[in-house]
Amino acid sequence: MPARPFADEVGRLFADWVTGPGFTCLAARAALRQGTLTLRGYADLTSPAQDERLHADLADYVATIPAGPTNLASFCAVFQAPGRTSEARFERDLWNRLSALRRIDARRFGWAPDVSADPAAPDFAYSVAAHPFFVAGLHPGASRTSRRFAYPALVFNSHRQFRRLKESGVYAGFQRRIRAMEITLQGSINPMLGEHGTTSEATQYSGRAVGPDWVCPFRSA
Repeated sequence: MPARPFADEVGRLFADWVTGPGFTCLAARAALRQGTLTLRGYADLTSPAQDERLHADLADYVATIPAGPTNLASFCAVFQAPGRTSEARFERDLWNRLSALRRIDARRFGWAPDVSADPAAPDFAYSVAAHPFFVAGLHPGASRTSRRFAYPALVFNSHRQFRRLKESGVYAGFQRRIRAMEITLQGSINPMLGEHGTTSEATQYSGRAVGPDWVCPFRSA
């Protein structure tokens, strides 16, 4: 299916999923409600064929991120393939795409100055167009219900947006509600969740539970 019809079809599916009981990210839900959730469709998470277009779409998106203290926006890249896969394979595919995107990004942009480029560092965050992002991976085989979507997807959430939410006092309420929803939905809080600045958020991107010896395969250069 061409990218445009696929994006239209999956956009409706994603909107239904985000507003349904199996989804716990209130920031993405708020972005959908505010009309600031950008969704684009691509062919295959495992293929480099659309890396240039994905990077261009992300760079364009960075220029549109709202600056208000409670404005929320997310960029969601949804892929037609592969289908259901293991968590380990999805994790590998996610980091392969993020590494490839960074090689493209490095031609024009430095790393976001307010976060670390070292995936082992506690203040690491992914960077596109010198803007820091938390990346949430979704796929059909995810063990966490809130990460289990019909297609593989990468959701890019602005770190500066999170920072403004913390400064405005909104973030703490979001966090409490998300954790309560996780317990109701799955009986526990996601064990990989952590505060930025205390442990590397790289462990959270794919959604797979990893141990203390896990080494992130990403390279920023």
